[in-house]
Amino acid sequence: MNPRFLLALTPLLFTTVAHAVDCAHANDQSTMNLCSAEQYKAADKELNVLYQQITKRLKDSPDARKLLVSAQRSWVAFRDAECEFSSSGVAGGSMEGLIYNQCTTHLTKVRVETFKSYLKCEEGDMSCPVPSNS
Repeated sequence: MNPRFLLALTPLLFTTVAHAVDCAHANDQSTMNLCSAEQYKAADKELNVLYQQITKRLKDSPDARKLLVSAQRSWVAFRDAECEFSSSGVAGGSMEGLIYNQCTTHLTKVRVETFKSYLKCEEGDMSCPVPSNS
């Protein structure tokens, strides 16, 4: 797990939440950091569900499955490096977790859309790496 993600969750370790956090009306840095971490967590969960669906469709294609694993590992490395760079302007500050999480959330949502498009390939579409589910 990324240390910046954990940094955003640190306030939870020291406080008891008496009520649900209202992310729509977050107005302090701690709450914004928490909410951004939750948004990333939700996007990452969706990505993982889609990744599992794709790997199941590739069960009869070990070479394609290996390429997917390699691509995903490379993508994760890119995402993390890009977001470290993106948040470097506020490194060490209270906004670092927020900026980092916003970046990882955005890039993860883009990857989610890519995975969704793989799962919608038409039968016979030779440009699609994931076989249809028929």
